[in-house]
Amino acid sequence: MFIKGGEILKQIKILAIGNSFSEDATHYLHQIAKAGGIDTKVVNLYIGGCSIETHWHNIEQNAKLYLYQRDGKATEQYVSINDTLMEEEWDFVITQQASHDSGLQETYYPYIHQLFKYVKEYAPKAEGLLQKTWAYETDSTHGCFSSYNNNQQEMYERLCVAYSRAATELRVRIIPCGDVVQEVRTKEPFQYGKGGMSLCRDGFHMHYIYGRYLLAATWYEVIFGKSILDNTYIPKTVFAPDAEVDLDTLNVIRGCVHQIVEKQK
Repeated sequence: MFIKGGEILKQIKILAIGNSFSEDATHYLHQIAKAGGIDTKVVNLYIGGCSIETHWHNIEQNAKLYLYQRDGKATEQYVSINDTLMEEEWDFVITQQASHDSGLQETYYPYIHQLFKYVKEYAPKAEGLLQKTWAYETDSTHGCFSSYNNNQQEMYERLCVAYSRAATELRVRIIPCGDVVQEVRTKEPFQYGKGGMSLCRDGFHMHYIYGRYLLAATWYEVIFGKSILDNTYIPKTVFAPDAEVDLDTLNVIRGCVHQIVEKQK
């Protein structure tokens, strides 16, 4: 493929067909990969709250409704899924269910099969993957949290079942972001129920520094098969320009990412 003697030889092209949760996940991915010696083009197709069903309907209509984000930065360009699939010879194409539908199995079908079939037709050499999204914070005010009885553990367990079924049927790998988030929530300083920091910035989107870093680190390990423990990148973002990044906290995240990805290989 693109790995020879442990070295990655070409620019790796990664496309996310997503929403704000894939926006969170891709914000630092290009930078982390660069620190790991890997050249990437990371594109996220963004519509806030976009579900798999809506992705499919947008494909049917060739709707140019997606904000084109590259390497963690937004452009002013709006494109269709077809436009973007035809733009490059993609190495990886990643999607996910909208967070509010993530634990509702019936919302995935038949659209997820149609979407992956379409991607395979227009990007035949790409590996398709699913990002497992995460459960909302325990006190989230998201309007759809009631679908899970406003219970984080219930939401997590139900989305695990839904993603597992979909991945098994599609025969694709999962990027286990939701599992890493749930594990990190048990570690200091992220024990929110005991007065610690939340991994969410608003009850459902990820913290601009630590949450987004966690997601990108998980994608990095799964996609490239390289350990985040050896990666030197320290997250920086215009969304929190004055934030002081605690290296011990980053190491907590790195350790959980590596442990879970290794366990699920």
